[in-house]
Amino acid sequence: MTLFADLMLVGMVGLGTTSSVMIGAALGLYVPFPKKVLAGTLAFAAGSLIAALAIELGFEGANDLHKHGTSVHAAWAIIAGGFAIGAVAYYVATLFLEQKGAAIRYPSRFQEYALDRKRQAARKRIELLARCDLLRHLPPEELEPLIERVSERDLRAGGVLFRAGEPGDALYIVGSGSVEVLLEGEPAQVLAELGEGQVVGEMALLSGGERTATVRAKTDSRLLSISKADFEQLLADDPQLAAAVRRLSHDRAISNLSSNRDINPTLWADLARGSLEHLTRKEETSLLHEASSGPSAGLAIVFGNILDTIPGCLVIGAKFTGLEGLSLTLILGMWLGGIPEAAASAAMLRKAGYSDRKVFGLWSTVLAAGIVAAIVGNLLIGGSDSGVAIFAQAIAGGAILALVAHAMIPEALHKGGSAVVLPAVGGFLFALYLAMLEQT
Repeated sequence: MTLFADLMLVGMVGLGTTSSVMIGAALGLYVPFPKKVLAGTLAFAAGSLIAALAIELGFEGANDLHKHGTSVHAAWAIIAGGFAIGAVAYYVATLFLEQKGAAIRYPSRFQEYALDRKRQAARKRIELLARCDLLRHLPPEELEPLIERVSERDLRAGGVLFRAGEPGDALYIVGSGSVEVLLEGEPAQVLAELGEGQVVGEMALLSGGERTATVRAKTDSRLLSISKADFEQLLADDPQLAAAVRRLSHDRAISNLSSNRDINPTLWADLARGSLEHLTRKEETSLLHEASSGPSAGLAIVFGNILDTIPGCLVIGAKFTGLEGLSLTLILGMWLGGIPEAAASAAMLRKAGYSDRKVFGLWSTVLAAGIVAAIVGNLLIGGSDSGVAIFAQAIAGGAILALVAHAMIPEALHKGGSAVVLPAVGGFLFALYLAMLEQT
């Protein structure tokens, strides 16, 4: 058989291995396939890939090196080094692409991305709220609805925040800069100067009385604001929060402000951040559209799909010596895994506003990547049992293993729960059986 014919055959194997993604995309868009079935399939594929990596790339690679005179320890170091390099390279690349919009491909990855964005947005506000003595007496785990109601207000130096005699309709926390509390008169008397993290107008949360002093910005300042109406709505929506606030009488609030400053703001903030571990439907929709509408989102999704495809097809191409020598365990794991991965991704992309045509277009890049990667793997690292070729295959294997741990297993757990451990073990055992048949 000529080289051209060999490469054409290798390319067809790469195409066949990745063809399942189009089936998966169609299922995700048009067929309400049971999530637990897809999760079980993905877990089975993950188990199969783990077996293929352990046997074909790990053990067999190290064994080939040992046969050529490499010591057991050196052979292990070469394989382990290759896997480590591949895993790190995959992990860094996929995190970069997910920040550019590729996270919307998988529900589990988007969930982590969205929660991270939510934590980042809330971190500064939490740190400031943690330094507010009055608010620290509210349970940190119930802080989330309060954070969502916080707004920001910029005030130029000399600008008045509120005047004495005005209704107490909001609480303010100094985010940056400083403000002065004034007793109006001729001349005005400065009662206090408040800096970052300190509270102004706190009694507006407990009563509707008038302001007793004027507050003016000493420097350019940014303040966090919680309106009395929003706070009252929070009390109506959250009985636990309402009970906590009812425990704060006027006298106790003043006493706490003066005597309970030993409460650790860092601990309070850590507890508060722990309450931000879920997304409301509104937040999820907003972050989904934000991630998918970025200028580089489409390209990031394409590269993310390609990144997941290249390592496996490189190894398949490298190990191809004819149809009788196909790497069945690796092909099985990739083919089966492509179906639920693409199904979940297609559903997410449609939810993000992508048309069906664009979804299929994005996933079709996987087919092209599979063909090219298989051919390149056969040309560059195939047909050789040299240390360089084995090391290159180990790098690809590390990337595949990182894919399994980073996306496949979390996605299976996200959709199927802990029961997916059973098909994962089944996939491993079935792949082990195929590997043993190949050795006979």
